[in-house]
Amino acid sequence: MSSARNRKILVTGASVAGPAVAYWLAKRGFDVTLVERAKTIRSGGYAIDIRGVALDVVDRMGMLAQLRRAHVATRSVTFVNDKGREVARVDAESTHGGDSRRHVEVLRGDLTSLLYEATRQNVRYRFSDWIDYLSEDAEGVEVGFHSGERERFDLVISGEGMHSSTRQLVFGPESTFSHYLGYCFAVCELPNTYGLRREGALYNKPGKGVALYSTSDGPMLYGFFVNWRSPPTLEELADVALQRECVARDFAEDGWQVPKMIAAMREAEDFYFDSTMQIRMPAWSKGRVALVGDAAYAPSFFTGQGTSLAIVGAYVLAGALATRETHTQAFATYDAIVRPYVTINQAIVDKSPLVAPRTAREIWLRNQMIRLAPLLGRLGPLAQGRNKAYEGLDLPNFETNANPRAAA
Repeated sequence: MSSARNRKILVTGASVAGPAVAYWLAKRGFDVTLVERAKTIRSGGYAIDIRGVALDVVDRMGMLAQLRRAHVATRSVTFVNDKGREVARVDAESTHGGDSRRHVEVLRGDLTSLLYEATRQNVRYRFSDWIDYLSEDAEGVEVGFHSGERERFDLVISGEGMHSSTRQLVFGPESTFSHYLGYCFAVCELPNTYGLRREGALYNKPGKGVALYSTSDGPMLYGFFVNWRSPPTLEELADVALQRECVARDFAEDGWQVPKMIAAMREAEDFYFDSTMQIRMPAWSKGRVALVGDAAYAPSFFTGQGTSLAIVGAYVLAGALATRETHTQAFATYDAIVRPYVTINQAIVDKSPLVAPRTAREIWLRNQMIRLAPLLGRLGPLAQGRNKAYEGLDLPNFETNANPRAAA
């Protein structure tokens, strides 16, 4: 079992990875504080996927039935040209690949709320604050918070996400570990004046994709913009108004519903912009600080596996800390178990993604594949390769030191 000296742990970030690792740590008797920059848990957000072995983890958390009830059950995705004419249509589940029984799609806010409810009684949440500095010695880590308070912890775990400020404090600049995949994207909530109900529609030009995605029968849906372009500047990443203007500029000449979407995007309250990139690090720990989820190994949204990697990584990291004598041994165990799983999932990123093929020929080939999807068996070899990645870890059982697969 882990040393009593490593029982007080600070976790950062209250999205998915942070609360997930906090859940398992608290369950195993650790004294856990979770610090989050936002004022409260963030509700809303677009739909996310949980697949394969990650479902085994949420089953062990007792949350699988609730997540299945929250499944958005999108019916279909229609691919259209600039006149709005259908060029291909596919059952939405086919685009995910693999076994539908091993996949759940839920709104991000539903998952984060569920994780918060499961942890708020046993984890001290510290909202509207973040780490300004860390000072490590042989006995622990002194943390200086932005609020001015200081506190000592045995260990610090960052689950802050792809742009983790704690990672930068400890491991160095983001540019050292980030690998830009050539696209930027924006997502926003828009009034559903398009007649979509639990379905999606996608328009393409070479290197561009614009989608409308309805996850319910309600009055709102999500608009999505993605395009091949140079990396965003630091100024652009820091200025939401500039981000909106850049999206409007980049899609100004496009057809279909794009002009109407751009006008609504300018007014949308729920707007998020970022680059598509992966985080690739040679080590996920340094001294008494470890990273989990996107902070350590963001695979990019093109893989659809960011949430699953975060859930699985959190389970393994907490289990290793509970069953290894020292944090050094625990971090090494975490790396040894999770890294092969991360590697195969990062490898499924599409060089010409389904959502935004680079050339007119690639768009045509994508459409042909979509039309043939029923005959190919859920996108055929593509689905098979992805399913292998989704199931690519034999999940440890730290309570029994066995390796059985939990029932899904």
